[in-house]
Amino acid sequence: MGRLFGTDGVRGRANADLTPELALALAVAAAHTLAETDRSHPPLAVVGRDTRASGEMLEAAVVAGLTSAGANVVRVGVLPTPAVAFLTAEAKADLGVMLSASHNPMPDNGIKLFAAGGHKLPDEIEMQIEAAVETNATTAWDRPIGAGVGRVHDLLDGADHYVQHLVGTVGHRLEGIKVVVDCANGAAAEVAPVAYREAGAEVIAIHAEPDGLNINDDCGSNHIEALRAAVVEHGAHLGIAHDGDADRCLAVTADGDEVDGDQVMAILALAMRDAGTLTQDTLVATVMSNLGLRLAMSAQGIRLIETKVGDRYVLEELRASGLALGGEQSGHIVMPAHATTGDGVLTGLHLMARMAATGQSLAELASVVTKLPQVLINVPVGDRTIGAAAPAVRAEVERAEAELGETGRVLLRPSGTEPLVRVMVEAATEATARAVAERIAELVRTASPVA
Repeated sequence: MGRLFGTDGVRGRANADLTPELALALAVAAAHTLAETDRSHPPLAVVGRDTRASGEMLEAAVVAGLTSAGANVVRVGVLPTPAVAFLTAEAKADLGVMLSASHNPMPDNGIKLFAAGGHKLPDEIEMQIEAAVETNATTAWDRPIGAGVGRVHDLLDGADHYVQHLVGTVGHRLEGIKVVVDCANGAAAEVAPVAYREAGAEVIAIHAEPDGLNINDDCGSNHIEALRAAVVEHGAHLGIAHDGDADRCLAVTADGDEVDGDQVMAILALAMRDAGTLTQDTLVATVMSNLGLRLAMSAQGIRLIETKVGDRYVLEELRASGLALGGEQSGHIVMPAHATTGDGVLTGLHLMARMAATGQSLAELASVVTKLPQVLINVPVGDRTIGAAAPAVRAEVERAEAELGETGRVLLRPSGTEPLVRVMVEAATEATARAVAERIAELVRTASPVA
């Protein structure tokens, strides 16, 4: 068995790579690894999912695994990933399970695990769970019987609790702001429009009719073309795009120009600095963030710390250093004062609150960051490790870095969730960045072709 956990849980094609049997085994292993053993009552798990049809099947397997391990289960139904993390903390549960493949296409699904408090798992805990699955340890324990078997309960008002929490974090009402929100036919379809309306905004929701099959289908944060058109059509002040599990937030201006996670982070960092809540005047981002973000933050007296790619690494740095804001260019924004993980709806609320408080348009606020031209090519590969580490590829990366010097950079990394190698190049001009990126991408394809 290869490594199960990627940068954001376990993902694969539902019922092919990610089978009910694997989901059950992971649930049993997680229950035994994460549940406290010295408690006088059974462990408690919170389980939620996004709108994928396969989530129903995998939820049944996960619930069966957890209850067979003696854990009581609270099913919260279709909710965003950050809502499941929030409810895990609120319920003082031992663990939380979210069934979602985030922005991936519908045939995929995934299992994200949260420890007590709604926190993502460190690498060493994931390795313990994975080892338990791999050695069949999940079948070698004494199964509880009778009253020892876990029970299942449904939480019907989880969405209401979550929305109330989100709206309560906003210090400025949103009256006068018209927003189009693209819900990606996913987990945001119910809660995002309600949260934005309750905070005072005028809301037009699109792609908010999930049918189990249309999640992320030409919509959401990976496909913002329809959002651009809707913002212009409705004369909205901005558009907000979420992904399938609503832990991302990207935006578009009134003119339909994209505002990425780097720009959103910059806007929120300045808002928090002005409010005195940006701890140590420091922002945490990943190595994928545009060099323009670092330059903009430096000019504003804000320090930038970089981590590996993945919001889990941003979270680890935030917690370790006691910092207040971090995120990714992709739109995962983490505000630890209000959430234990990236939360797209929370981000959208605070982005609009900054607009309302300053009276500035989103375009004006986003202009603080002047982005260097950046080209990202996702290269499908047979083996993502080989594709990234091949000698010819590494040699070309070194040549490109010498060629770009101080005017740009090259980042090459295997995806943590898909069979891809990501080639990212920044340069003084887009033409240069694209030429270098395509040169390296071709070598990656040659080194590890798709079967």
